Amino acid sequence: MGLPAYGARHAQALFGSLGRLARNPFGSALTVLVIGVALALPLALALFVTNAASATGGFADAVDVSVYFKPDVSLAKVEQLARNARARPGIATATVISADQALAEFRQYSGFGAALQALQGNPLPHVLHVHPSAEASSPAALETLRRYFAAWPEVDQVQIDAQWVLRFNAILDVLRHVLILAAALLGAGVLVVIGNTIRLEIQNRRMEIEVTKLVGGSNAFVRRPFLYTGVLYGLCGALIALAVVAAGVLALQAPVATLAQLYGSRYALQGPTLHEIGILIGAGVVLGWLGAWLSAARHLRRIEPRA
Repeated sequence: MGLPAYGARHAQALFGSLGRLARNPFGSALTVLVIGVALALPLALALFVTNAASATGGFADAVDVSVYFKPDVSLAKVEQLARNARARPGIATATVISADQALAEFRQYSGFGAALQALQGNPLPHVLHVHPSAEASSPAALETLRRYFAAWPEVDQVQIDAQWVLRFNAILDVLRHVLILAAALLGAGVLVVIGNTIRLEIQNRRMEIEVTKLVGGSNAFVRRPFLYTGVLYGLCGALIALAVVAAGVLALQAPVATLAQLYGSRYALQGPTLHEIGILIGAGVVLGWLGAWLSAARHLRRIEPRA
């Protein structure tokens, strides 16, 4: 069979599938809507995680590690240790705050300046404020950094500031795992929906399939229009999912912008990127084809022309 004839056969199967979908608009619309909702949920969750991470991208700057030294450690020793810390990968800045400087700042901003005059000495220790780089702001990297400073014999205590940032990032990690599970479960649901739809269509066209096999049609030839039907269901479902998510983003843009302004931000809600749109459409087409192939391969073997 030449290439033009092969392409003509596929075009015939494609337009035949389109015609059958058009002849049953209500049933086709319901199937496409179910697939669209199933595909829209993972995309919506992915956008939520992406927007949450993007909106709080500056939170990494709020993470600091405070290293408190023992009272008997000299300032010269602290400065030496600070130089060693600055040479370590993952540390953006390391600033020494001497005990005298800390006491002066506390006396200025606390409102207890007169009461502090009664102190015999300075009870505050030297402190090293460490700001990790963006690449080293993950919970695991910060824990490694904490253990590094805690191992110094001169150190009395290591405190990671902005624990809420770490908790928020941990929540985002959980949501990413939930996204993967939801995508897998809903993808399996799409396979079931398309497979069951193709099964019903095969049963409705049983006599036609028997006649086609009787005149020499192969299983591949008989299966081809059902594969195109599955692909069309998946493609249309992906487009419906994209429309649903786009409408949701459009409806939430104004409230999100208002909320951002209340926090002094100009953040705007982000919609799906071209990469995400491509993944969505590709997933819809692949799931449609796979669901149709599995159903057709199983049920067409049971249909043989009767003598």
